[in-house]
Amino acid sequence: MDSCLPKKAPSQEAPHAKPSTAGAEPAPMFDLIELMFFAYRDFVQDADRLLEAYGFGRAHHRVLYFVSRKPGLTIAELLDILKITKQSLNRVLKELLGKGYVEMSTGVNDRRQRLLFPTAAGNDLALEIACLQSRRFSRVLDRSPQGARAAAFNFLLAMVDAGERDKVADFIGMGASSAFPRTRVKA
Repeated sequence: MDSCLPKKAPSQEAPHAKPSTAGAEPAPMFDLIELMFFAYRDFVQDADRLLEAYGFGRAHHRVLYFVSRKPGLTIAELLDILKITKQSLNRVLKELLGKGYVEMSTGVNDRRQRLLFPTAAGNDLALEIACLQSRRFSRVLDRSPQGARAAAFNFLLAMVDAGERDKVADFIGMGASSAFPRTRVKA
């Protein structure tokens, strides 16, 4: 595979035609793709081991993480953050509610809204996982050159789709996360 251009459907290709190289994109960046995969795998395995003891998985972690970071989050906001369907969220949320890690209440101004709040146990579990994952970051950053955290922040923010970047940056800037470097990434 030499290029990242989409392949034409077999019925559209002329038999024995040579592929055009005009406007071809560079070869896939397998090294970065694979490093991203392995880094993510190892980053989440710390949380996976802890969550397993509670009978939870990664989906539970994602919900608990965002609910604990922004108490009062609506279900609609959570669906938008996670980019999942209501059906996908229902099972996980039902378990977190049933086991006492998340509470749901009705919106004050809009009774149709469902607001999500972490319980003390939910906050404790979310914080324990965040500390595990933060220790991994600290080990790496302690061995990295000055400015590595800001560079990592900028790189990861740039990986977010351009249309979502401001929303993500605003979310990160809330509450205790305000210590993160706030540099703007150009689209």
